[in-house]
Amino acid sequence: MTDLMETVVENREMVQPNHANTLDVAHGGNVMKWMDEVGAMSAMRFSGEMCVTARVNQMNFEQPIPVGDTAYITAYVYDAGTSSVKVRLLTEREDLRTRERERTTESHFVYVAIDEDNTPTTVPELTVSTEEGNRLRQAALEDEL
Repeated sequence: MTDLMETVVENREMVQPNHANTLDVAHGGNVMKWMDEVGAMSAMRFSGEMCVTARVNQMNFEQPIPVGDTAYITAYVYDAGTSSVKVRLLTEREDLRTRERERTTESHFVYVAIDEDNTPTTVPELTVSTEEGNRLRQAALEDEL
């Protein structure tokens, strides 16, 4: 599986009181953890290998996610090196009752594929075969921090 569209992973996390800071909104560390997990899933779908986080680019927290709303996280691979995988991550606040969404956080993470000995291993070449895939890749490259 090497096509960009096959690497898209979407997940939701309900923000509970134990995820919140003193302002009753999601703690940034929890949002970052959720993003890292979804990003790793995308990198593993692409590479077919276990992947570990190598770098987190700047995290932009634009809006809070209140307790009771969900963090809707989207990740996809937009570039790859020999053993590294670049993943764009977008998080939106979602009110499940109204289905209203608003972008809250975004970043680019780099993962490294590893083998059974925890040694970096090669990844396939990324292909982009659809218009939507081209649009997503271009957006990630333009937005790369």
